Amino acid sequence: MKFLVKDEHPVRHLCQVLVVGCFEDGDQEPFFNLLDEELGGYLAALFSRKEFTGGLNKVKLLQTVGRIAPESILLMGLGKRGELTAEKVRQASGSAIQSLRMPGIESFSALLPEGVENLSSALEGFALGGYSFDCYKTKPDEQKEIQEVTILSSGRFDPGEPEKTIADAAALCDAVCFARDLVSQPGNVATPSYLAEKALEISGKYGLTCTVWEREEMERHSMEGILAVARGSHQPPRFISLEYRSEEAEGKPVVLIGKGITFDSGGISLKPREGMEKMKTDMAGAAAVIGTLMAVAALKLPVHLVGLIPAAENLPGGSAFRPGDIIRSMSGQTVEIVNTDAEGRLLLCDALHYALRYDPAAMIDLATLTGACVVALGGFATALLGNDEKLKCDLKKVGEATGERVWELPLWEEYGELMKSDIADLKNSGGPSAGTISAAWFLQNFVGKSCWAHLDIAGTAWEEKGRHYLPKGATGTGVRLLVGYLKNSVKK
Repeated sequence: MKFLVKDEHPVRHLCQVLVVGCFEDGDQEPFFNLLDEELGGYLAALFSRKEFTGGLNKVKLLQTVGRIAPESILLMGLGKRGELTAEKVRQASGSAIQSLRMPGIESFSALLPEGVENLSSALEGFALGGYSFDCYKTKPDEQKEIQEVTILSSGRFDPGEPEKTIADAAALCDAVCFARDLVSQPGNVATPSYLAEKALEISGKYGLTCTVWEREEMERHSMEGILAVARGSHQPPRFISLEYRSEEAEGKPVVLIGKGITFDSGGISLKPREGMEKMKTDMAGAAAVIGTLMAVAALKLPVHLVGLIPAAENLPGGSAFRPGDIIRSMSGQTVEIVNTDAEGRLLLCDALHYALRYDPAAMIDLATLTGACVVALGGFATALLGNDEKLKCDLKKVGEATGERVWELPLWEEYGELMKSDIADLKNSGGPSAGTISAAWFLQNFVGKSCWAHLDIAGTAWEEKGRHYLPKGATGTGVRLLVGYLKNSVKK
């Protein structure tokens, strides 16, 4: 999607549709009153008759019948002015662009409430709300993708300000959409090797350092957790490392770790057949890490960032690992396998231990790790657990600002009782009780004394129905949250 800025009078601006942000309490922007006057008071009449109220995420398309240059106006409800937030602008903009997905509309223009934050949020809503994944459809939909959005500045920004805001928002949204594309790809395409290829592609484009280990290198480094999960599949595992280091970066790196199970059948502990096709999404954590590195490099943030992606496929082949097996992780700790469908933590424990060699300022892992997280939080929040209060607090604040909200769960020592094994140091599943917490408690055993946070994105990585700027399908969750966290860490 292409964004433009024009300093033109809205009445004389030629376009198919002019999106006009308006408020529920009648306290409108000057441009609203200007348009209303040219239309003979029609807009105000709609409000007085309550045919349109300006409620959040509400839209109404009106024909201008030649009274002004725009062919039509789309009223975009922002709710009450005094309650306006960046997230509400983002949602309203996503709802607006989704309502314009109709034959014949390939571009539109927009008038937004004053402020750079409103501009940035609207651009995110337009870009993310207009996303679709249809590369496998041989017959294109009649609903065409919006190709171009023009922002009417009307002299309300400093010189160069909207252009920079547009460039930054576009870079961030490109990374989110890239992550969505990765998650949306079917399992026969997005294999561990495919993830490695995409990581190498991104590294070449954005100047990242990329290293890919194959099975032999992982064997030499005793990554038995990753190797055990991969044994049942003909698809070879990969361990992917991406690194970005700005010349302005100071101090230790932040290390991100993303679970990269490219398809999860559950292994010998086979999942039910209903919904198994969605298990192609079990690499959403890996996609978020790649997307975050892509965004950070495009934005040229002054940080040192490392992304680690253990990638494998979990299938019940003849060589598959079994319930009752004991493996020795890279850290040397032994793990009794009681459920082969609790495989993600086996990948992560090796990657977390490997991350310690960077002596990181912070470690954050992302994983579609537990169905228990979906039961607890649904699709509206990511579970957050960790061992550092400041890191958790920072992620919570950014989550509220970006709309990628997180909700903290306790990680008390008592939960460790669920993960004790009679014959090994740990077991890989604690049963149905407190599944999200016990999984995080397992991971905590591999982070040493590092500052660490765990994000369980099982409920937020995929949107079932579609809403505002989250069309049905992959959400790319984690990218905007992590980029926001890294931006804030630079400011401090």
